[in-house]
Amino acid sequence: MNPRNFFAELKRRNVYKVAVAYGVVAWLLIQAASIVLPTYEAPGWIMKVLIAVLAIGLPIAAVLSWAFEITPEGIVRADEVDPDKSIARKTGRKLVSLIVVAALLALGFLVFRFIRSESPPATVAKSQPIPGKSIAVLPFENRSEDKANAYFADGIQDEILTRLARIGDLKVISRTSTEKYRSRPDNLKTVAEELGVAALLEGSVQKVGGKVRVVVQLIEARSDHHLWAETYDRPLDDIFTVQSEIAEKVASALHATLTPQESVALKSVPTRSQKAYDLFLRAEHFLRIASKNFSAATLPEAIALYRQAVTEDTRFALAYARLSFAESYLEWHGAAPTDVSPDQARINAEKALALQPDLMEAHLALAYGDYWGRFDYPSALKHLARAQALAPQSAEVLGALGAMYRRQLRFDEAIAMFERAAQYDPGNSDLFEDLADTYAMAGRNDKVEPAFERALALDPDNEQAARRLAEFLIAQRGDMEGARRVLRGRGPRLQIQLAETYRLTRDYEEAIRLIEELPADSAAFGPAGYSKDELLGLYLHAAGQQDRARPL
Repeated sequence: MNPRNFFAELKRRNVYKVAVAYGVVAWLLIQAASIVLPTYEAPGWIMKVLIAVLAIGLPIAAVLSWAFEITPEGIVRADEVDPDKSIARKTGRKLVSLIVVAALLALGFLVFRFIRSESPPATVAKSQPIPGKSIAVLPFENRSEDKANAYFADGIQDEILTRLARIGDLKVISRTSTEKYRSRPDNLKTVAEELGVAALLEGSVQKVGGKVRVVVQLIEARSDHHLWAETYDRPLDDIFTVQSEIAEKVASALHATLTPQESVALKSVPTRSQKAYDLFLRAEHFLRIASKNFSAATLPEAIALYRQAVTEDTRFALAYARLSFAESYLEWHGAAPTDVSPDQARINAEKALALQPDLMEAHLALAYGDYWGRFDYPSALKHLARAQALAPQSAEVLGALGAMYRRQLRFDEAIAMFERAAQYDPGNSDLFEDLADTYAMAGRNDKVEPAFERALALDPDNEQAARRLAEFLIAQRGDMEGARRVLRGRGPRLQIQLAETYRLTRDYEEAIRLIEELPADSAAFGPAGYSKDELLGLYLHAAGQQDRARPL
């Protein structure tokens, strides 16, 4: 066949248009798959197989379009079609229409992926349905003249939140996620969307002598409508009744159904001693500081106050449970005084359980004692299962289960627990850092970076998340520039890690400069395992500057 006739025949038989249409439709399928497959956590090989099949299909489609033609009588061999009766031109116009439609759809998918990747990771997706029976308790304002009474307002908020969280028919957001709204935000609708709730509870506490005033208001976020508001002026001794009444009225306003056990739990009184309760709230304040900063510095103060509380009321089960947790926490962080041990922590947790067998915090304390003090994971899991049954939506319990499963290398179960915990604590940066680490251990590398980025979006000062993200970028991709962007400007400890990235690429001059900038007494050198002189000496030695390195 004459080459000119051959190419004309290719055009007449729509081979070119079929090839273009096939390519555009294949692109459309790949765009759609890249959105749908991650949603269902499909293995990465499925996308690879799809691309391979589509690539193999292109020459097959071209050969078929050359060999066959569509006619009113059906598909027949092209050689058997009378040129005067051919409808190839009409078919070609339909192919052009198909190409345009498929290209527009594929472009739409591409724009969607771009917008989704650019959306801020720290907010709850607006497409997710928000349960009607869901609430966040925002930090209560301290209106006492003595600003040192802030711990008391925090304690009242905590107690109301804890009581609400025991109602299985309600979704209640953890305190960690509401902490940043302490400044009383104006746009409550935005706050509710970020937390994924339908209602918000605001309040203030004023403590004067032996009396307390608690003002609360329940707000439907979407309409900014006040569902309920109340002012309580009561003696301090009546504070537990106030907390119970508030929790009951909130549950009623949100149409939550309470089981008989939940109704009893709402009316529970942890102690009859106001002095013991005040000591307990002060201890909780110091334990929160320690937990937030992963620091043992304030734990001895918390432990001393818990011990005073149980001395005032020897039947104060909740104080025994929290004392046990604080002792285990201090032991785990390696800064325990001589009178703290795993045995002592267990004794206090068992006292709490003996006094109140259905106390979630007692089972949680026993679980952490087994986990941190004895590495007895089966026993810890048994107590956590009981704690979860008592408080099924506690992010603290779900997070503990995730950590426990991870210790046992049960990564899928750990991820499931951390993801569930995130539903109730969506603003907890440390939780997303744990989730990112677990994704990495499980080999789900496509999810690691977004989880770390979410942790840093929630808390830009989360140094552990920044460090682990930088390590991941280097280990998985060799992405030194990406790691440096994460580490740069985040403080002395991460500056040491930043210097190490330059050493790895043999840019010794920049590595040395970064170490020289740091003061010799910087606490950052402790975790690094070197003094400033040692680290600087090693870098100078690597740079071949032996005369400067040897004295150091």
